[in-house]
Formats: sequence, C-alpha cells, structure tokens
Amino acid sequence: MPDIGTAEIELDDEFIQHPYDLYRELRAQEPVRKVVMPLGMRAWLVTRYADARVALAHPDLRKDAQSTLELYERHMSALGDDRPVFAADTAEHMLNSDPPQHTRLRTLVAKAFTVRAIERMRPRVEEITDGLLDRMAEQRTVNLLDALAFPLPITVICEMLGIPEHDREDFRRWFGTLLAMGDGDADAVTRASASLAEYLTSLVSGKRRHPGDDLLTELIQASDADHGSLTESELIAMAFLLMIAGHDSTMSLIGNGVLCLLQHPDQLAALRDDPSLVPAAVEEFLRYESPVTQATFRYTGAPVRIGDVEIPEGEFVVVALGSANRDGDRFPDPDRFDPGRDAGGHLAFGHGIHYCLGAPLARMEAQIAIGRLVRRFPDLALAVDSAELRWRDSTLIRGLEELPVSLFGD
Repeated sequence: MPDIGTAEIELDDEFIQHPYDLYRELRAQEPVRKVVMPLGMRAWLVTRYADARVALAHPDLRKDAQSTLELYERHMSALGDDRPVFAADTAEHMLNSDPPQHTRLRTLVAKAFTVRAIERMRPRVEEITDGLLDRMAEQRTVNLLDALAFPLPITVICEMLGIPEHDREDFRRWFGTLLAMGDGDADAVTRASASLAEYLTSLVSGKRRHPGDDLLTELIQASDADHGSLTESELIAMAFLLMIAGHDSTMSLIGNGVLCLLQHPDQLAALRDDPSLVPAAVEEFLRYESPVTQATFRYTGAPVRIGDVEIPEGEFVVVALGSANRDGDRFPDPDRFDPGRDAGGHLAFGHGIHYCLGAPLARMEAQIAIGRLVRRFPDLALAVDSAELRWRDSTLIRGLEELPVSLFGD
C-alpha cells in the first residue's frame, strides 16, 4: 500500500471517480486527515467506521447555520469574489441546526415521514413506477437516470409538497449545480442558489394564499404546543431540504443499485427470481455505493478528539460515510458486493440526531423501482462498457452522470 505521506491531499476529479483507493489508504495510515475540498476549503476528513459514529453524534461537532456561514466566510475569504454565495433563506433547516432548534424543526415535520405514513404511499409509488416502466418499454435503450431513477423520487416529493410538474426539471438543474464539486464556476452555484430561494419563496407565498392538500401547506399551518410554528425563512429552508433530500440521493441509490446488479449478473438473476431478496439487496447498495458519500459539513465548537487526533476549535469536519461503510473492521471483505451479507449498521443514512428522516421513503422507492425493473426487463444489460461511465462531480453525492441500459439484451 503506498504511503500517503505529508503532501496536501486534494479531493479532485481523480478522487471523485475512484474514491475507495484513497479511503483505504487513509483508514490504514491517517484516518483523521486534513484535506482540500474541491472549492479550496480545508476540512478534516474522518474515514474509519468507529470514528465516523463518534463524529456523527459528537455534541461539539456543530451544525448551526449562522455559525457555519461565518466560519465558511473566514475559511474562504482568500478566494475573494471567486467563492460561491449561498442564499441565506435556504439554510435554516434541521440539517443545519443543533438542539433545541433542531428538535423543534424535526418535531414539526417528523409525522409525515413515519414508517406508517410512508407505507400508505406504497400504492402511489408503485403506480408511478409502473407508468415509467411502461414508457421505457417503448424503447430499446434508455438512460436509466432520466427514465426511472430521477422521475420517480422527484414525482413523489413534488406531489407531497404540491409542486407543479412543469417545474421539476428546473429543480434537477438547480440542485445538480449546488451539489457539484464546483468546477470552478462559483457564479453558477450562486445563481442556482438564488433561483431556488426565489422559487421557494414564491411557492410558500402561493400556498399561504391558496392552501392545498399537501405537506407544504401542512407545514405552513403546523403548530405545536411545545415547539410553536415555522417562521417564513424556516419554511423556505424546510422546503429546500425536503426537495433536495427527497429526490437526489434516492436517484443515486437507484442508479448505483442497478449498476451493481448489472456488474454482478449472478446477483441480478437471484434477485429477479426471488423478490424477497430485494430489501436486503437495497441495504447492500446503501453500504457498497453509499449515495451520500460524505456527510454535510460539521464544525468544531471546541477542540474535539477523534481517534488519536485532536481537531482544533473552528475547523470544518467531513465524515466519509462511503469510507466508513467499506471499513473491514466493521464489514468483512468490505470491497465485495454481497447482497446476502448483513449490511445492518451501515451509515448511509447517517447516525445520531441527524439520521435521515426520509430513510423509510428512500428504502421503499428503491425497493419498488429496482424490484419491478429487473422483473419487467429480464434481459436488462449495460448499453456501454462500464469503463465509459462517469461519476458526478460531487464530494457529497455518489451518483452516475448517466446509466445507459439496454432493456431487451443485445
């Protein structure tokens, strides 16, 4: 194994395309290591499973939106006008907050994402999936992301929030820009952030005037004896979070899962022949190619010891979920795709108070989409050599740019 030495480690395109080699080296040699993120910001990267669990639940690793923004400005000030500017109205959501604010925000939205509430949506998710598969059947080759992996979760979350169908492609473009590694185009990130904030502000205003039978209207009207109601900026930020969390990671989960199966035909055949294997396979997809490969930024509110390293106060910390889920100390033979393994305990949905609220919905959508896809198209195959596939330019999301598939074999 090569020595990573003391050289500055940049999470560049080579890392985006092949992250597991570096993750493996860091876990063995320097599991808590300062790295350079794509836009030039320095952060401490945590790569081992045990350390990741500690970091994800550590009370001194904070996520307060205002303090995060101030720290970001200090860290990025050297870039001057070249750094992206994020709309403040989209920041005040529960993923960017600590207790008691986090507790209040999560309480007001949590009832919509209970396992029971999500299970009531199953017939509609199946109906949407079957309609997409019907349209796919009219072609021989499709980009699976465009044909199924994107339209399914975006339709579901937009219906939940009461967002018109004709606006959904705009969301894909805006969120794709925000989640990208930056590509040096800070202006594009700034424009996308401003466009999203403007749209969501207008949407919330419209729902106030014309309430609907949807989750966003419920959030506008929500009130709790102990937790009050959401402010205008909190509503906008909550809609932003639900939109981005409700479709992008699930799109990548579906795409990554199908790719894993196509690269392992024996596992694909077993899954097609026995649908009861699908839930366990989805857990292995989540572990093996975690769609959220790095958790969102935390910062040290005081000096924090992770493993053998003490991280000073005022530093950003990034937990590499994709690395933790490939840690051989937790998962034997971790680089082997094995839907038959017990993948329980993976960190694909995080850990602690910020554990993903939408996990039941993402699991259900992936199970339905992949299970029905492989049974509907038994000759499903990659339409290109796997070496031609590229991963999206993002250190947050592990997802393909495209996934061309042949529906009826060669």
